Amino acid sequence: MNNPISRQLVVFLAAKTQWLTCLRPFAIIVATCWALNIQAHPHSWVDLKTEIEGEQGKITGFKMSWTFDAITSAYLLDGEDLSAANKEATLQKIANSVMANMLPEHYFTYFYDGETPIKYALPGNARLSKNRTKLTLDFHLPLAKAQQFKGKTLKLLIFEPGYYVDMSWPKSEDIQLSADLAEHCTLKLVAPDPTAEQVTYAMSLPADADPDNALGQLFTQTALITCPAVKG
Repeated sequence: MNNPISRQLVVFLAAKTQWLTCLRPFAIIVATCWALNIQAHPHSWVDLKTEIEGEQGKITGFKMSWTFDAITSAYLLDGEDLSAANKEATLQKIANSVMANMLPEHYFTYFYDGETPIKYALPGNARLSKNRTKLTLDFHLPLAKAQQFKGKTLKLLIFEPGYYVDMSWPKSEDIQLSADLAEHCTLKLVAPDPTAEQVTYAMSLPADADPDNALGQLFTQTALITCPAVKG
């Protein structure tokens, strides 16, 4: 790691946040956040775009596009070789590292049939691109087993449990059904509804606070997908 920060501080910061564990080059960001704003969660922002994929009466996976805020993007690239000859390889190296390290966190993506988690297969086609000051990570997250339409409502949430990072779909059209699913299913995006006390609590937490892994879900949107049962 080439960031100008001691190994001891990197280890300390990484131990304090699950997100930093997943994105090791992030580590210096929290130190920067301390200098700019010592209080308040979140400290980083990710704009999401998601296509829910499926065909022939089944949901099969998700096509993801995650755009990091400019400060996060800058530190992910800090010390990296972005010369014309090596830029593509460097971005792919970072993408591969991020995906590998997000595996223990289930890619911060939670998909439920009732209260039962739906499992994923390993993701594919991970790619990191740069547009001006921001990085975007694109990848495909397939389900381990395609979910057949049963007339039930399934829930999709994407969040970092400790709410060090805000992950959200900025507009309702940023999450969509594939063309085939759109013919059969409905999609509703529900905004989070934290209490005033919960907002105040989140705003009071410094960057080095021990993670409260119940916090992220309070501030995340919920996508509700309903597909009629397949006749037959």
